[in-house]
Amino acid sequence: MIVTRTPTRIPLGGGGTDIRSYASRYGGFLVSAAIKRYVYITVNSRFEDSIRVSYSKTEIADSVGDIEHPIVRETLRFLGLDGSLEIVSIADVPANTGLGSSGAFTVGLLNALHTFKRENVSAETLAEEASTILMDVLDEPIGVHDQYLAALGGITCLAIDQDGTVQASPLATSDGIVEELETSLLVFYTGVKRSASDVLADESRAISHSLDGVTAALHTVKEIGFQVKEALETGNLRRFGELLDLHWQSKKRLSTKVSSDRIDHLYELAKRSGALGGKIMGAGGGGFFVFYCDNHNKARVREVMAAEGLRDMRFAIDFEGSKVLVNFCWYARKRSGT
Repeated sequence: MIVTRTPTRIPLGGGGTDIRSYASRYGGFLVSAAIKRYVYITVNSRFEDSIRVSYSKTEIADSVGDIEHPIVRETLRFLGLDGSLEIVSIADVPANTGLGSSGAFTVGLLNALHTFKRENVSAETLAEEASTILMDVLDEPIGVHDQYLAALGGITCLAIDQDGTVQASPLATSDGIVEELETSLLVFYTGVKRSASDVLADESRAISHSLDGVTAALHTVKEIGFQVKEALETGNLRRFGELLDLHWQSKKRLSTKVSSDRIDHLYELAKRSGALGGKIMGAGGGGFFVFYCDNHNKARVREVMAAEGLRDMRFAIDFEGSKVLVNFCWYARKRSGT
């Protein structure tokens, strides 16, 4: 049996500039933090020849082609596996809520299946393979952000070249700044789930049709990403909070689906209660809010968001990335004669 643990993430600046429709034309840059809210994948050999897949529903399929879950199906095809497998997923956070759970799921599944096959691969390879499956095979209108943060962990800067090359580097900051970020960022669940693909498809179409407003907004978001990097590396967290607000104003220009009257109301309420800035995470439209608050304003913001029915989610930053927690693959060892 193999068990992997893979982090989700909180984007800090520049998120969205990694989507292929933009990055392939202009290059992308972002800063993001992996968090200790995980997707767990268990892979085990199955006595029967069929494949059992358990997530929000349970499937039993005679072959890979019969599996309904697209990521599981195409990942098994990608690695040449078929039959006598059981795959189970459990997550700390709901899917479709802006924390990058699909990327984390894919990375964690690849990590588990490679381990099942007794193959050692790097974190970068896991991120690249997950991106290939999601972006090329499944044709999702996304970027590399979620897959690289899930695989690498930490507070990570991603520079995406126009040819698709990704340069990943850890943010050069101190332990004290990391601890302050963990205490000053407040995360709230709106209770609204949405498909990121719907929002990102709008953005991709706008970029493909050379709509200047969307492209200009993403240029601004990318520049904010560079400024966030500088603010965090110099310890200017108040500036970082202000940049979150600028990021949100630019992000709302990307698609009419990014925000809503309800989301706008919650955002303005949080700011009036003391948040310096914030944004809906992921593509937008629902999911989780993140706000930056000075210490003396945190209790008030929590109180106001709770009164609006939002759930507070505490978190810490993960520096390990996707990790194998359990590796007892008796079946694979038996077949290899060891």
